[in-house]
Amino acid sequence: MAEDARLRGIDLGVWAEFDTATGTSYSLLFRMLDDAAAAAVLWDRFLSSSQCAVIAEGLGVGGEQARSLTALLAGLRELGKLVPDFQRRERGAWQRLGEDLVAGAGRISPLPVEVDRSSMHVAFGVLGAFGFAAGGNSSPAVRCAQVVGGMGGRFLQVDVSGGAAGRRVAATAGGLAWQELRARYAALVRYLTGAVTVPERVSVQAAVLITGVGMLAGRLSGKRSHWLDAAHMPAFGAAEHFTDARARAVEAVEDAELERVKLEPVPFTTAHPHLKGPNDLQTSLMTQLPGIVAEYGVGITVIADGTGSGKSVGALEVGRICNRGCGTAGVAWLMPTTATTDAAWEMLEGYVHAHRPERVTVTLVHGRSGLNAAYTDTRPTTEVAGGQSGPVGALSVLMPDGTYPAGTPAPGEDGAAGPDGGMAEPTGAGEREMTAPQGFLRSQDAALLAQFSAATVDQAQMAVLPVELSVLRLLALSGKTVVVDEAHALTPYSHLQLLRLLGWLGSLRTPVVLLSATMPASTSSAMVAAYLAGAGHDPGQLASADYAPGFPGWLFADVATGTAHRMQEAARIRHSRAQSRPLRMVMRPVTYRRLGDVARAVEPDERLAVIDRTIGQVAREGGCAMVGCATVADSQDTYRHLRRSWTGEPGELMLLHARFPGWVREQRTAFVRRALGPAGPRPDRLVVVTTSMLDTSLDIDVDMMVSDLASIARLLQRAGRLARFYLSWQNTGRRPPWWTPDHVPHLTVLQPLGTAGTTAIPAEWRTVEPAFLLHATAALLQAKNHDLQLDVPGDVQDLVEQVHGAHSPFADETANLRRLLAGHLERTMAEEHLSAVHLIPPHDRVSALADLHRQYLTAAQAATRLGTLPRRLLPCYLTAGGELALDRAGTHPLPGQRSLSTRQVRHILQHTVPVPAAWVARRGLQHRPPAGWDQHPLLADLVLLPTPARDAAHTEHYGRHRLRMDDELGLIHDKVN
Repeated sequence: MAEDARLRGIDLGVWAEFDTATGTSYSLLFRMLDDAAAAAVLWDRFLSSSQCAVIAEGLGVGGEQARSLTALLAGLRELGKLVPDFQRRERGAWQRLGEDLVAGAGRISPLPVEVDRSSMHVAFGVLGAFGFAAGGNSSPAVRCAQVVGGMGGRFLQVDVSGGAAGRRVAATAGGLAWQELRARYAALVRYLTGAVTVPERVSVQAAVLITGVGMLAGRLSGKRSHWLDAAHMPAFGAAEHFTDARARAVEAVEDAELERVKLEPVPFTTAHPHLKGPNDLQTSLMTQLPGIVAEYGVGITVIADGTGSGKSVGALEVGRICNRGCGTAGVAWLMPTTATTDAAWEMLEGYVHAHRPERVTVTLVHGRSGLNAAYTDTRPTTEVAGGQSGPVGALSVLMPDGTYPAGTPAPGEDGAAGPDGGMAEPTGAGEREMTAPQGFLRSQDAALLAQFSAATVDQAQMAVLPVELSVLRLLALSGKTVVVDEAHALTPYSHLQLLRLLGWLGSLRTPVVLLSATMPASTSSAMVAAYLAGAGHDPGQLASADYAPGFPGWLFADVATGTAHRMQEAARIRHSRAQSRPLRMVMRPVTYRRLGDVARAVEPDERLAVIDRTIGQVAREGGCAMVGCATVADSQDTYRHLRRSWTGEPGELMLLHARFPGWVREQRTAFVRRALGPAGPRPDRLVVVTTSMLDTSLDIDVDMMVSDLASIARLLQRAGRLARFYLSWQNTGRRPPWWTPDHVPHLTVLQPLGTAGTTAIPAEWRTVEPAFLLHATAALLQAKNHDLQLDVPGDVQDLVEQVHGAHSPFADETANLRRLLAGHLERTMAEEHLSAVHLIPPHDRVSALADLHRQYLTAAQAATRLGTLPRRLLPCYLTAGGELALDRAGTHPLPGQRSLSTRQVRHILQHTVPVPAAWVARRGLQHRPPAGWDQHPLLADLVLLPTPARDAAHTEHYGRHRLRMDDELGLIHDKVN
């Protein structure tokens, strides 16, 4: 078939894009061919071989025809523009149409037709004419039509006897001339893509991936810069244009940094230069797993090991093995918090760089990634940034009066300090090229598409919520090995979403790695079962299967048979002995009382007094200590109390919590990671008062630790920062003088008591963790006479099971614990129900693809965590001249213009603080952002916290909530009853 050889040729006057500035229109046929060419190039250069195999299997055709069919469907996504309603939207373009089209337009509805729905309806008829069977929801014509419509962002329902019926399309989409031209356009796309085979089936998985490819192809070819040049230099015919479109698509994919890159094999110590060699668990993975993967194929790996034992390195090795053996390419690393995700990004970026690729993009994906200067800017190497030797220099960027030092640019401006406290310098000698994205992958909804990415787990969970572009997230995740770090650290609400995601990843044949130091056996088994059920195994049989690895150890469950392959026992025991270190957990009864007036007398049995006495040795003799507080308010009270009697340097006592302005929080976190990390330089004395920010996945070490009562899992995670380098630092002289050779690191746990002498959990603490877990942990430590001596990692799993396991022995110990457990289970069921309401169905329960968006939500409505979504508060200062500024001195005025640069936006956001929405629900006119920001997606919903520059004690009222930004303590919240 050669449409261009017809006597009259083919009408190219139908437009898809129109540039009002130049009056240039771009042919719809050429745009369709652009989409088809981009999809074909994405198949060749972006999709992993495993994704291609899922599509081919789901279509029941060979790989080449699967590629052609994918390109064909992508080429049809704009076909809905070949209707009179759309074509008349630009008067100049309408006047260029052929007379037969204008005459055959018929009555044009004044209501605009949704292009995605229009494309779906006309594609249904076109596909039927190609021979695609039309029947139920899963028939090829119906499902492929939904794929075409779904490329706009969400799946729509095909009404076969209504809007998609031939007579209805004929009545609303133009007469015979329009129908004939649509058929000719579609036939020409089919001819040039080579999609000659008609699939007899279309699986849900194949449909989802093809839709994602079409979305991505449309984004690339729909860029104005992509089509405008082609419009100014049109080809003579469709075949010539298609050849040129493929060349331009290759360039577009390369420019978007989407092309797959193969990391060449390197020795273990090159990939992980901070290690002298693999430990026993890592060696076991590297020797056992390749043979298992080669024989059984894709599967899910669970690595359970103590904190600081090298689980991350083990996961990277699993990723390397699975990518090579399962046809995937890259790693998606999922973390529970933004702080741990930042650390994971640096680890992953270092791992990729160690392979010396020409360039591979590593993206950071979370709501505050743009505030991470290490990610958004050029940064010094470790050698350059590591020059600061103490905490005072690292924390002195913000002056006590809330100003910046003279001559120091504000964060986000040229030459401003990055989060590591060092000055950002141009790339030069001694530095290496960063792997952060440059353009396309910068956008939040595209960043997961990078071959390597570190993201918060909620970014991935959005893939199983009925939100726009959720399919694009499934496409992004399914092509690589997905690592879920700290897999235990989710609420029941989020945990159910993770289970659904694991099911979908199993159905898409995506390797998954779960990492945890404190995961109960029942949780591990449930996650593996969810993955295998998604891959097609019987959920009933999986329910009774044991998929818990020995602790410490690993397990691999393959999709082919559902068999659990475990670490060899001899290697597991050897690893446990090699990692063994002692730990004491001592529980001290305290009276809980807020500080209030800093000058008030604190009783000896109060929580604050016990903390003061416990860390006194560090204050007097040196060392590094951490105080883990239950809430931000408790951390502020603790810091104020300790500061009163502190005799060391001011910078040696540090407060770190989530309610500092973003740039301050990032800077302090980076300093702690460097100062307390394995490389140092380690300060002689440092006490960090914090919340849960430093609990997980941070490679830091303190000599002493005090913690408010928390669940045993959280305490063990927190203890993972206590003497973390115990084994590697033995006899190195890096410990304080009071650390004797036989010293056993101990964690002091503060147990709040009520008037009856029993555990009494403050009301504010119950929002952090369920009260039952706190009471059960207290009961466990009481059973050990308040002094628990344990071996890490040997005793960890047993302790976790006693409190968090499916059959906790403390659940029936007292009537109070039974009551608390019942309430805990009731709340868990309620959370799971709320979570299930918004989840998309499993793949095997999808009839029509529209089921995936049946409860269509916006991203703002679809919560991945239970509770009210936070609002961003922007502290600012009212100068004497009546203007608002970001600092008390007024040297950085608040820009009010409508057009702001990216640097200005990031500068503003770096000063924001996340707060519960309820705190600022009742805001006044003075709390609204400048009018020029009202249309900016990142700034429009900011809430201002205006403070007179000369009044450091000013408190702003938001209804019953009172907020004050203290330059030393961060945001202080109070509530009027």
